[in-house]
Amino acid sequence: MASDKAYLDFVLEQLGGLKDVSWRAMMGEYILYYQGKVIGGIYDDRFLVKPTPSALALMPDAPRELPYEGAKEMLMVEDIEDRELLERLFTAMVDELPAPKKKTKKKT
Repeated sequence: MASDKAYLDFVLEQLGGLKDVSWRAMMGEYILYYQGKVIGGIYDDRFLVKPTPSALALMPDAPRELPYEGAKEMLMVEDIEDRELLERLFTAMVDELPAPKKKTKKKT
């Protein structure tokens, strides 16, 4: 089941206090980036984030969910209406995530 764009728009609205939040559509779902790093995404209308130490500390009781079959578990953000929590979550997580991989050009 693909995610609804209206759900993505709501999550982005909740994150409106942060600069440099972006997203990309991928196979009916949405990947969320903060400062160029993958934070999580919208999968089947569920807001999931990577289980970094900060995310686990801020949401110790968050359910662990699979975004899709064969993927690693992520944490489900249940209280998406808590803007303060979302901002603290993204701000805390960003330094724990790897830098984006450089794209290499194919030689022809």
